[in-house]
Amino acid sequence: ETQGSQLHLTAEGERWAMHIVRAHRLWERYLLDEARMPLNKIHDEAHRREHLMTDEQLDEMDAALGHPTRDPHGDPIPSRDGKMPTVEITPVTAWQSEGPAKIVHIEDEPAIAFDQILAAGLRLGQTIRVIERTPQRIVLSDGETEYRLAPTVAANIGIAPLTATQTTRASAIPLADLTQDQKGEIVQLDDAVQGFTRRRFLDLGLTPGTTIYPELGNFFGDPRAYRVRGTLIALRKDQAAQIWVKPV
Repeated sequence: ETQGSQLHLTAEGERWAMHIVRAHRLWERYLLDEARMPLNKIHDEAHRREHLMTDEQLDEMDAALGHPTRDPHGDPIPSRDGKMPTVEITPVTAWQSEGPAKIVHIEDEPAIAFDQILAAGLRLGQTIRVIERTPQRIVLSDGETEYRLAPTVAANIGIAPLTATQTTRASAIPLADLTQDQKGEIVQLDDAVQGFTRRRFLDLGLTPGTTIYPELGNFFGDPRAYRVRGTLIALRKDQAAQIWVKPV
């Protein structure tokens, strides 16, 4: 509809637009978590599927995925009634603090910048610091690795200050890094763990405060067996890397 010289969506148009956004982001979550599609391929596939779902079908998908709140890029997933959570994001290029921050969003367009970010090894939920900023490059560090990016690429990474819990996690290590003779206390699941995967981890008893330790190795290194709550479970290295523990 028109209001003066401007065009505006009608109420039904706004509802349908939010439906498409919800469908797209749920499909991206499904394609990454369940179909194991590469992160840089899910956008186009979700775009092809987003127009095919009814509200009822999206409700079923949402429930099956464990009601995720964010898509794999960090964008919030709207509720069925069209409510969109707000997310405070600062581009890396505008971050002025020397303290740690969490990556909360990685823009997937343009694709060439997104591919460079993925190739560098940066990921959603990662804790980083900006250690150098010049007109030619932005250098980030996670304490072990330095990531050098052109400012035009780094601008596609959104970060936010750490919460108190995340500050505690900054001194933790991934479960995958525990040695065979170490025990760990679970601090937190990685923020990138969403939906069905998060629910499965919780069902296995992988909750904060729980003691866990590697019990059986694997000649090939993967998967590895861990003892938690008296039960032996197997986790792949990429799964164990998403569980943050404090050595005890």
